[in-house]
Amino acid sequence: MSEHARDNGRDNGRDKSPGLVEKKYLTLGGIDPEQPGGAMTLQSGAELSPITLAYETLGELNQEGDNAILVCHALTGDSHVAGKYNEDDLKPGWWDVMVGPGKPMDTDRYFIICSNVLGGCMGSTGPCSENPATGKPYGLEFPVVTIGDMVRAQKRLVEHLGVTKLLAAAGGSMGGMQVLEWTVRYPGMMHAALPLATTTRHSALNIAFHEIARQAIMADPHWNQGGYYDEPGPSLGLAVARMIGHVTYLSDDAMRLKFGRNLQDKDAFSFNLADELPDFQVESYLRYQGKKFVERFDANSFLYITKAADYFDLGLQHGNGSLVQAFSKAKARFLLVSFTSDWLYPTYQVREIVTALKKNGLDVSFCEIEAHCGHDAFLLRNDRLFDLVRHFLNTTHETVRRGGSHAL
Repeated sequence: MSEHARDNGRDNGRDKSPGLVEKKYLTLGGIDPEQPGGAMTLQSGAELSPITLAYETLGELNQEGDNAILVCHALTGDSHVAGKYNEDDLKPGWWDVMVGPGKPMDTDRYFIICSNVLGGCMGSTGPCSENPATGKPYGLEFPVVTIGDMVRAQKRLVEHLGVTKLLAAAGGSMGGMQVLEWTVRYPGMMHAALPLATTTRHSALNIAFHEIARQAIMADPHWNQGGYYDEPGPSLGLAVARMIGHVTYLSDDAMRLKFGRNLQDKDAFSFNLADELPDFQVESYLRYQGKKFVERFDANSFLYITKAADYFDLGLQHGNGSLVQAFSKAKARFLLVSFTSDWLYPTYQVREIVTALKKNGLDVSFCEIEAHCGHDAFLLRNDRLFDLVRHFLNTTHETVRRGGSHAL
């Protein structure tokens, strides 16, 4: 297929699936001398070993080794970025709309890598993993991890896969934080960065929502100071935590259009606070989201990952408090995107990143996209976003192959 056809064939690849994919694992360190690497010293000073990362790859690394894209997932995501594990799966990976043949992250052209973050619960080492010192799940004995720790582990994976330099790193929300961390921690290892709907540090409002969610989990009597793995866990607390978070991912317009004040299978109010059936559709929706989340996520991982996001402060950690100084280390080409209805990471926070990058003379593109669905807009089908990502990746790849200014 010609490059012109690729750039103008959005609809041709719109619904094509990457097909069946496989979850893979890489273990670093530990007692086996055949395992690559040793113990990782975390930002907290604690040492962690062994470390296992669950990951997924799509497409093929080309002979030149210049077509690898690292996709970083958001808070409660995982390594399953696109495709299906088997034909019976009801849903594909979390960014299947973006990743696949003919899609903006075209798996006929690019080699896509996505791993579950360190501290996660979808195959990577985290609090629900076995502590080699005790033979039991870590629980709260698991050391606190940071966004920087997650990125350092990702670098080991990327190198293990034979990639010496990424064409790009991409991700939204907490995934965008990881992308930004990559640009200043390993500036020589990437040509381009796509941080979407993200920030360089959490506001007091962001931290407040996370703390309320954490307290909901820790107030659940079944949390048991994190030691619940042999007994019923804090299902109610985790469900409430998810309900809190889910509200922040939507917008007033989205909730008004989807639910309004519609009742759920009722003709009138119940006037009964003890009624197990909710009055409003939005109440039913949130309860459903909470229940689904409990079935797939570990409560302790939620505590650790939200704290990692709260600790993230790029300017403080890499620039002595100055975002401009922090980005003085960066060399990548940037595409940043915000969404008009995203009140979790509003546009003004993304503009602060753009300003700091431009003060360092970096190649920066920025777009605020009109969207009514809130923070989750980066996960959904959006032709404007898709066109931007496709063009940005294609032009970056062509520049790199020509040995141009971004082939650093």
